[in-house]
Amino acid sequence: MTHYDRFYIDGSWVAPQGTRTFELVNPATEQPYGDVTLGTQEDVDRAVNAARKAFRTFSKTSPAQRIEMLERILSAMEQRQDDLMAAVTLEMGAPSSLKGQVGTAIQAFRQAVLTLRDYSFETRMGDNIVRREPIGVCGLISAWNWPLQLLCTKLGSAFAAGCTVVVKPSEFTPVSALLLAEVMDAAGVPPGVFNLVNGDGPVVGEAISRHRGIDMVSFTGSTRAGIMVAQAAALTVKRVCQELGGKSANIILPDGDLAAAARFNVSRGFSNTGQSCHSPTRMLVAQDQLDQFLELVTAEAAKVRVGDPGDPATTIGPVVNRAQFERVQAYIAKGIEEGARVVCGGLGRPEGLEHGYFIKPTVFADVRPDMTIAQEEIFGPVLVVLTYRDVDDAIEIANDTCYGLGGYLFSADASKARAVAEELRTGRIFYNGAPSNTVAPMGGYKQSGNGREMGVFGLEEYLEVKAMIGFLDKE
Repeated sequence: MTHYDRFYIDGSWVAPQGTRTFELVNPATEQPYGDVTLGTQEDVDRAVNAARKAFRTFSKTSPAQRIEMLERILSAMEQRQDDLMAAVTLEMGAPSSLKGQVGTAIQAFRQAVLTLRDYSFETRMGDNIVRREPIGVCGLISAWNWPLQLLCTKLGSAFAAGCTVVVKPSEFTPVSALLLAEVMDAAGVPPGVFNLVNGDGPVVGEAISRHRGIDMVSFTGSTRAGIMVAQAAALTVKRVCQELGGKSANIILPDGDLAAAARFNVSRGFSNTGQSCHSPTRMLVAQDQLDQFLELVTAEAAKVRVGDPGDPATTIGPVVNRAQFERVQAYIAKGIEEGARVVCGGLGRPEGLEHGYFIKPTVFADVRPDMTIAQEEIFGPVLVVLTYRDVDDAIEIANDTCYGLGGYLFSADASKARAVAEELRTGRIFYNGAPSNTVAPMGGYKQSGNGREMGVFGLEEYLEVKAMIGFLDKE
């Protein structure tokens, strides 16, 4: 048992003010491996004070100086890749084969460097000078499903902008965050620029959201929690940037490659045990192609290997905790109750796995758009197949949820796919299985959020706009 009882504030490891702890459980074994001390309002105050003090000087650094710091962070992260991946595997069950858990975090800092090199913080608009300046102290509240990538995407943009931060990782994934603090320390990030306080949402998350000393909150997590963050932040009229839930549709048009679509959807949809907000959890196929598509999907699903996340052959591990396991099981039961047909998977653990929060990779057919499993974010390895009559029907079904985060299209005709893409109310759309990248902005419509991350759009979330009028002689 390891006791994680230190926070990183003002460039030093410090003891928390409180004594309340949270038990940490390995999701693959259901056995405790440690506990983490949870922070208090006083811990947040201390971190905010350090960040405000550091902001006075860090906000004045040049882009070149910030690039140098970001490159030091990159180097330090690359040296700790194995340690970081081992932490993620331990705390949330991501298989060691899922190198993207760390690779995407490293790429976030690379992209911050590239964005900063080409970005102009000052432009002329008519007879005016328009400057973009760092917004201030930023509270970064992140989720457990991609614990490093989500934090590093925020950190890269915040640091590039010249902001200082107070970080609250999920209480389920504090180990990787503490290693990240070690990376910041090794990289020589100035005291107060990066501060980490472990804790839960009701205390530390609430304190960060409400704090008068924090100028902006960037939150990634559930829509329910995002609403609470926004309500708390509204009292001080701070900016809130949110990346929330999703129920993304993959529309396979009649001329699309069914085999490629099935292969992609199973790989992308079951990756990270389905615990990804962008996951293509709804597969939309033409009515007369349903049987053929289901054969292809079933064959692809049979290739998925569920098991020990430390085994290189494992493709998906457990879900993060007992509550998530029970939630996903309840959704599978609900799908059956409402009349959907289980094509593969179903209730219970996979054969041979008696312990751990493992779930059978599950695909449903005969799903109506109004079914619970077609409307709500399950956040587990559960995919649903819906049929459509024509393209207009497919667009209507795809848009008929409260979410609008990701979208996917398969078609042999790029212009036809482009026309459909323009009708989808969602923040990101991928054509024919195109890989994600960190240049394109990430964020959603509707209840999937109200901000953008990555690239230029992500950087500008951390900048304020200042109009300077009458300074016509400025060079």
